[in-house]
Amino acid sequence: MYCTPFTLDGRAHGDLHEQFKRKTILTTSHAFPYIKTRINVIHKEEIILTPIEVAIEDMQKKTQELAFATHQDPADPKMLQMVLQGSVGTTVNQGPLEVAQVFLSEIPNDPKLFRHHNKLRLCFKDFTKRCEDALRKNKSLIGPDQKEYQRELERNYHRLKEALQPLINRKIPQLYKAVLPVTCHRWIFDFPLSLTGL
Repeated sequence: MYCTPFTLDGRAHGDLHEQFKRKTILTTSHAFPYIKTRINVIHKEEIILTPIEVAIEDMQKKTQELAFATHQDPADPKMLQMVLQGSVGTTVNQGPLEVAQVFLSEIPNDPKLFRHHNKLRLCFKDFTKRCEDALRKNKSLIGPDQKEYQRELERNYHRLKEALQPLINRKIPQLYKAVLPVTCHRWIFDFPLSLTGL
């Protein structure tokens, strides 16, 4: 499988709301490794991801990186700090906050996008939890010389969390409506006790 980024106007890269991704899955006649260096492709499948699906995939990847760096054994403080800086750093271009502002600032008009909107919102909830876990782990690993760096990471995290809160707490009302109206039926109490088993 390989992925190719593209936009509808022909460029490879664009703004977040224009960025599509094509996943190409190739099936070969034999499994790798094989005796021959070239193997025939017997099937090719392409999957096109919309911009919000690309954002969901990117946020899931960032969250997995944070989880891996946090739970790595033995702990690797440099790796953890690098991943944390890329997640909560204020200078991150097209970082998590921008992704949330582009895709979660408004409820989509198209009901087909409700599921993706909600999934991205939940990805951000998981992401903020993983950032908090990573900060806690980093605090336990650093020496006295990195206390100020830790405070800066924590400040950046709290700013990010505050900016994300209104975006990730906004729910799509249509998803939470009852499918059938709830009514209370009292007719069971009119049956004789022998029929109800009481």
